[in-house]
Amino acid sequence: MVYPIVMYGDAVLRKRAEDIKKGTDMTALVADMFETMYAAHGIGLAAPQIGKSVRLFVVDGTTLEDEPDLHDFKMPFINPVILDEDGEEWEMEEGCLSIPNIREDVTRPERITLRYFDVNWNEHTHVFDGMKARIIQHEYDHLEGKLFIDYLSPLKKRMLKGKLANISKGDVDTEYRIAAPLKK
Repeated sequence: MVYPIVMYGDAVLRKRAEDIKKGTDMTALVADMFETMYAAHGIGLAAPQIGKSVRLFVVDGTTLEDEPDLHDFKMPFINPVILDEDGEEWEMEEGCLSIPNIREDVTRPERITLRYFDVNWNEHTHVFDGMKARIIQHEYDHLEGKLFIDYLSPLKKRMLKGKLANISKGDVDTEYRIAAPLKK
């Protein structure tokens, strides 16, 4: 099932998502999230972006052909916890399905240590670096109620104010279904 993507301005994007009860069958929701992400041509999707305030996100970096270390990077992350962030900080342009048509440079640490569960509730602790770490950090922020625009300077945020207001009203062109909080 393809869900509409929740747009900027919806309260679900600003609250910390709840842990999922261990052992809950996540198979259908994970499959729906991958399907929704593919329909929107994304490489990551967090549950709050489909209106569900639970600690789950999915990623698939396999479509990024210029990133060979992502050729097998397709997985769900349930109840993830960033245990450590380290390494040199690096800047890269990011975008978000919940904030369409806006891309800005964001600085993030190059490496993270993440504890998470897979869809079968097996626990993993793994170190991710480079693009894998960046994608995970972006999606993890959604579970914390944080958006990539929160990393921008006050001036940049003011410059985007009108565009963000339009996104909240659903006044934005996308190739995917959206749920805008202020759409009339």
